[in-house]
Amino acid sequence: MDQRNPEPPHIETREEVMFYDTDLGAVVHNIAYLRFIEKARTKLAERLGMMLRDMAETGVFPVVVRTEIDYRKPARLGDELAIRGWLAEVERARFWVAFEIVREFDGALLVTSRQSLALVRMPAGKVLRLPGGFGEALKE
Repeated sequence: MDQRNPEPPHIETREEVMFYDTDLGAVVHNIAYLRFIEKARTKLAERLGMMLRDMAETGVFPVVVRTEIDYRKPARLGDELAIRGWLAEVERARFWVAFEIVREFDGALLVTSRQSLALVRMPAGKVLRLPGGFGEALKE
C-alpha cells in the first residue's frame, strides 16, 4: 500500500452484460454479479500488493470468508457496468472490501456488496495475521 496516499486503495473495472450472464428474460443472473466482483477483487488485491504470481510462489492467498450482497436493480443484456471496489476495514487477521455495481448510461446503483477476507497459507490452510501497515490508509 502506498504510504504517501492516505486514500484507501480502490479500483474500477468495466463489464458489458453478455448472453451468458443472463436468464431467458435478459436479466443478469445473481451469480454473474459475483463473477464481476471476483474480477474487481483480484484487481484490488493487486493494488494491495497481492500479485497473482507472488501468491502462486508463496502459497499465501486472500480467501473470502463472508459475502454480503444486496441486489437493488437488475442489469440487462447489453448494459455497460462499472464495478467499483475499495478497502473498507482492516482487523488483525481479516479485512473487508466493499463493492458497488453501477449501470453506466443512467448511473443506477444496481448492487452493493461487502466481503470479508483472510490471508491463508496453503496447502496447510493456516490463517495468517495481516502484515504491519496493511490498513494504514484507513487510519488517516
